[in-house]
Amino acid sequence: MKTPTTPEYFCVSKYPVINDTDFYWGLAVAAVGHRRMYRVETYPPNDQPTEYFFDSTKGRVLSEYQLLTITRGSGSFQSKHILPTTVKEGDVILLRPGEWHTYRPNERTGWDEYWVGFKGPIIDGLVQSGFFKITQPIYSIGINEEVITLYNRILEVAEEEKTGFQQILGGLVYHLLSLMKYMLKNKQFNDSDIICRINRAKVIMQENILQPIAPEEIAAQLNLSYSWFRRAFKEYTGFSPAKYISELKLKKAKTMLVSTAKTIKEIAFDLGFENAEYFSTFFKKMTGQTPMNYRNKVPKA
Repeated sequence: MKTPTTPEYFCVSKYPVINDTDFYWGLAVAAVGHRRMYRVETYPPNDQPTEYFFDSTKGRVLSEYQLLTITRGSGSFQSKHILPTTVKEGDVILLRPGEWHTYRPNERTGWDEYWVGFKGPIIDGLVQSGFFKITQPIYSIGINEEVITLYNRILEVAEEEKTGFQQILGGLVYHLLSLMKYMLKNKQFNDSDIICRINRAKVIMQENILQPIAPEEIAAQLNLSYSWFRRAFKEYTGFSPAKYISELKLKKAKTMLVSTAKTIKEIAFDLGFENAEYFSTFFKKMTGQTPMNYRNKVPKA
């Protein structure tokens, strides 16, 4: 569905069909569009199918997830869990199925918006796992060219509707969600000194992988309190310092088991474990198999 371009208004949108095979792929796209409004009299314009159109004074409830990305201007958003709040360029709103919401651009500025509606077990799993919280539907990621490129690619694929197009659309939406989380994660660490210290901690861990070193010692070397260091390290890497060290030791142990003829006892000693039994317990807890079983199963180079 396309609307002719005017100086004040532009819209292009597509509402692809979804069959059972598309849905079972994991992610399927039901709607995608791009709208530009420089002057707002009525919002939204009557350019959407009935199931998507709504009165912004009354709001609506969708049967799918939608990502709404603002790339110019500002406006307001409200939902069942969020009081009226301002949204602006660089903000992304995640709309959830079954949840009342409403939004509209500022009458003076208007806005540019991209949206994509989707459903499937993949997004259900991401939400249930806590990657997207119901109390936080607005994400400030800033303006990013790759995000806009993905929206435009979704529009292109949806417009062409070639065989298997829904599988490509599902992949593009998953990429969009992943990119959004990546940008949010890294935006928390725009302080180059913090990033430098965390990277230095990772180097210290790597350099001391063959000897015991406690996370508290690393924090001390970096002149940081351990509580602050632990929190910042986990937020940045997704691992606590102790867990990160364990993962490094496990990776090194796997390499030594496959590429050397050292005994289990020798490897345990090299990696700083108290004894072979403790090393074997650690390895089995991390992998589900003993060091010897792992050595015997993995093909030698």
